[in-house]
Amino acid sequence: MSEIQTLIAKMAIEAKKAAREVAKLSTTVKNDVLLKTAERIIDAREKLQEENEKDLIKAKNKGVTSAFIDRLRLSDKVIDSMAEGLRDVVALPDPVGEIPKMWKRPNGLTVGRVRIPLGVIGMIYESRPNVTIDAAGLCLKAGNAIILKGGSDALYSNLALASILQEVLKEFSVPGEAVQVVSTTDRAAVTELLKREEEIDVIIPRGGEGLIRFVAEHSRIPVLKHYKGVCHVYVDKWADLNMAKEVCFNSKVQRPGVCNAMEGMLVHRDIADEFLPLMAESFKHAGVELRGCERTCGLVPFAKAATDEDWGKEFLDLVLAVKVVAGMDEAMDYIARYGSNHTDAIVTRDYARARRFLSEVDASLVIVNASTRFNDGGELGLGAEIGISTSKLHAYGPMGLEELTTTKFIAFGDGQIRS
Repeated sequence: MSEIQTLIAKMAIEAKKAAREVAKLSTTVKNDVLLKTAERIIDAREKLQEENEKDLIKAKNKGVTSAFIDRLRLSDKVIDSMAEGLRDVVALPDPVGEIPKMWKRPNGLTVGRVRIPLGVIGMIYESRPNVTIDAAGLCLKAGNAIILKGGSDALYSNLALASILQEVLKEFSVPGEAVQVVSTTDRAAVTELLKREEEIDVIIPRGGEGLIRFVAEHSRIPVLKHYKGVCHVYVDKWADLNMAKEVCFNSKVQRPGVCNAMEGMLVHRDIADEFLPLMAESFKHAGVELRGCERTCGLVPFAKAATDEDWGKEFLDLVLAVKVVAGMDEAMDYIARYGSNHTDAIVTRDYARARRFLSEVDASLVIVNASTRFNDGGELGLGAEIGISTSKLHAYGPMGLEELTTTKFIAFGDGQIRS
């Protein structure tokens, strides 16, 4: 067995042991651990930033972009945000032990379902070190152990953050192995992690499409994933056009580089002449490049003709694909072909059409008369989230505390035997 195999095997086995202890923790203890960790993160600000500086120097020597450096940096604001995020998780209801349903059988047996932790979660993610605390906090509150494999660019930062959590866990007589960071930058560690199906219950990758596809293709463990966010807004014939303008603008411009930003705008042909020129001017002032169908280019002189590659593309930038459609059926067919099951919206005042869109469009969030930017755990009232799943087993959409648990059956009898 290689050194990497030995390391990952040891981590996975220890995580599975620790998971049994974490699953038994009371809500009070879990909350106290998270609150104490929040305090320690603030107290360790200087030390964390010293370790983070090692990562920043290494990244700058590689010649990475300023945006990458910004994601990697543990600024005062990011450190304060991590601590506040843990306090937010403390304020959320503990899902573990909840009994969502119970019923009685004719033989007197009482059957129910109780919510339990998933067990051991493997988290594979890229350069943002704040994910280390965000993910660990959520997993602990939901009663899970977690193994974190961050990007090599953030190794010193991730190890420093995890060590704070481990110290606090031990103070509360909880095994520090409940939160572990893979300490090697060797890429073989990811492949080995994905083989540990006996100890790890689920893998959650966060990062670019390439990372997520690699994880999905090589994992023996169930993967909760989303490859990309190709989100659409369909402006219906019966839309309030002022509302449509606000919704589309916010969906594209507010934060264009995130997975719930609009990448395709579909416009009913009956209102295209009125809506598109006005909408296009707003986009133009915001610096949005439009790539449109033939009808769009005829109505918007500065729009570029879309290529086949533009339909269904995740631009993650101030670039937008625009298509005029014959009606809602064509819009839904387009979404089915080019969408990514992330977020799709309709703007309409017709109740029946809104209901049909909600029923027939397959996405983790389908919205009527609101921005695609609302597909976010905090915005939907879940509190913090660990990511957005566009796979349907076992979670679909933002993954909050409840999505980091599952249910098992329980039964109460009084001597019943099966005949």
